[in-house]
Amino acid sequence: MPVRAVGWARSFPVHRGVGEARRWCLAHLNTLRWTADAPDTVHSVLLTVSELVTNAHVHAGSSAQLVLTWDGTCLHVSVADADPHLPAPRQASTQATSGRGLAIIDALADAWDAHEVHGGKAITACFHPPDRPSPHDGSA
Repeated sequence: MPVRAVGWARSFPVHRGVGEARRWCLAHLNTLRWTADAPDTVHSVLLTVSELVTNAHVHAGSSAQLVLTWDGTCLHVSVADADPHLPAPRQASTQATSGRGLAIIDALADAWDAHEVHGGKAITACFHPPDRPSPHDGSA
């Protein structure tokens, strides 16, 4: 049986902000019925979008290309920017006001990765629907 997927893509310039990316993402999650069937997962997806778009704007100083892809198994949330340097999780001090984004994504998403794309990078997080066990709880 062929794989059937649905996806959406949009670029968010630095001046448009994270709020617009969250609203855009939420509108598409509504079409998948995730807001009704998986509200906790929706909150995790929106927080991930906030973190990734903010990182693209602040650390890369570039637009954020946000792509959502639902393949029936995983909702892939991918944000690409112009910075070619792949991020690495780091330990933020208790006084730091930043530096926790990847740790947050690691805690929220079922899986994530960072990879080079077209002179920049993309970070992609995967979210399974609530009827699948999370790999974080040890039952997978």
